[in-house]
Amino acid sequence: MNTLAGIGGLGTPELMVILAICVLLFGPSRLPGLARGVGEGIREFKKGMSGAPPLEESDASKKNTPDERDSAGVAKDS
Repeated sequence: MNTLAGIGGLGTPELMVILAICVLLFGPSRLPGLARGVGEGIREFKKGMSGAPPLEESDASKKNTPDERDSAGVAKDS
């Protein structure tokens, strides 16, 4: 049996044809960026479905940015 789990009916030859069409449509240089975007979209969707809070920086983490630290890594007094 030559199918992927969860994707019934798509074997290796079918996936190769889909990949070839993607390369022809978008070009080999744009495929990594597209795959990265799809991966981030799926990741955000899963986080949204699980109810996890968004990954926004809080005010406390913005105060101690690397440019506001001295050479020893200690936060400067403001």
